[in-house]
Order: sequence, then C-alpha cells, then structure tokens
Amino acid sequence: MKAEADQLTSQIIATYSVGATVQTVLDRLLAKITSEEYPLNTRLPSERALASELGVARNTVREALDVLEARKVINRRPGSGSFVTYRSDDVPERGESSVAMETSPLDHLVVRGILEPEMVRLAVINMTPREVWDLEQLMSKIESVHTDVAAFVKCEEEIYRKIAEGTHNRLLASCYNLTIEACRVSFRTTLLRRHLSPKRILEYQQRYNALFNAIASRDVERAVEFIKLHLVEEQKLFLQD
Repeated sequence: MKAEADQLTSQIIATYSVGATVQTVLDRLLAKITSEEYPLNTRLPSERALASELGVARNTVREALDVLEARKVINRRPGSGSFVTYRSDDVPERGESSVAMETSPLDHLVVRGILEPEMVRLAVINMTPREVWDLEQLMSKIESVHTDVAAFVKCEEEIYRKIAEGTHNRLLASCYNLTIEACRVSFRTTLLRRHLSPKRILEYQQRYNALFNAIASRDVERAVEFIKLHLVEEQKLFLQD
C-alpha cells in the first residue's frame, strides 16, 4: 500500500505546483485513503476537523482537497462533504485525460495564447444569432455569481465552450475542450481560490461583458484585442503566485 501511495503522490507532484505544507497534508490524506483507513465511499472528516487533526489552517486543507478532487481521488458534494472515490485497482486514464493531467501551468497558458485569439476571431465571424443569444444567457448567469469561486469557474467553462462551438470549426473546438479539461485539473482552480475575491470576480465579469459586446457587435478587432489583454492578466495572476 505504501508503494501505491508513493506512486500516486509522485503523479500528483508531477502535475500540481503546491506549497510544502499543502504537500504534507496531501501525503497524509493519500496514505489514509490508499491504506483504506478512509475506504471507498467514506465521508472524510470536515475541513475544520482535518485542520485541527493535522495542525494546519483550513485553507491549507481546502487546497489539498482541491487537488484530490481534481485527481478524482475524492468527490465533494455541496452540503454533504467530501467522499472517497479512489479504488486501489484504478488504472490511470489515458488519451486526452492523460494529456490534461500532464500539462504544466506554463504550457496551459502558452496553448491558450495560441488558440484563444483565433477562436474569438472565428466566433465573431461565424456565430449565429441564436448562438449569440445563448452566449448572452451565459453572461447573465456568470454575472449572478458574487463569491462562489467553483460556480464562477464553471460559468467560465460554459462561456468558453460556447465561444469555441461558435467558431463552427469542430477540430478547433475539440482542441479547446482539451484546454478546458487541462484547466480544470491543473493549478488554476486552486490559484483562483486564493486570489479570486469578490472585487476580482467583478473585474472578470466586466471583462467578459466587454468581450460579449464585441462579439455581439461583430467587432473582430476589439474582441481579439480584449482576449489578448485578458490573457496578459491571467499570466500576471500566475506569476504573482
């Protein structure tokens, strides 16, 4: 079991950039899960209880749980807690999921910088009125989120998927779906949990509203310029961490 835990830990270390204290919590929780002290479908102790048991802050426990959830070791159910989903006979996923798991934060930003300007350009040109209307509904949805980081990130994914679909280029949309998957399982959710305050959520909402207005008015130049500036801000957020 220890070898199994060590292998899983090494996979997570290779994929995620976390602090030493978070890594210690990950090691402890993984050891309990792989040894079946916390068996399949078991509800983990609360964040408060784990923080007390491990002698760390709750936000440290929360970051470790973020990583375990992204790695599909646990499943968090709102209002119910975190439940073990790891099986000792689990086989690591291959194909697209494997690529997403192995993508570094820097590689992720590089690929977004390549894809998103062209994706937005094609969307402005090719989106149908109905697709623009659907995108407007998603913008209204994200504007209703004020403090829930997980809900905000989910809305972001829906917006980007809709823009990718609006290119009417299935290959590009497929490539971008993999980028979204890499974003979901990589550093970004944990990073945003640390930095995405209500004020910053409002700033993001204003950016996305500006992007929508450019798309709706078929202003290619303004839409592409917006997404480039947004990517610069994302890079700054990564570098300041």
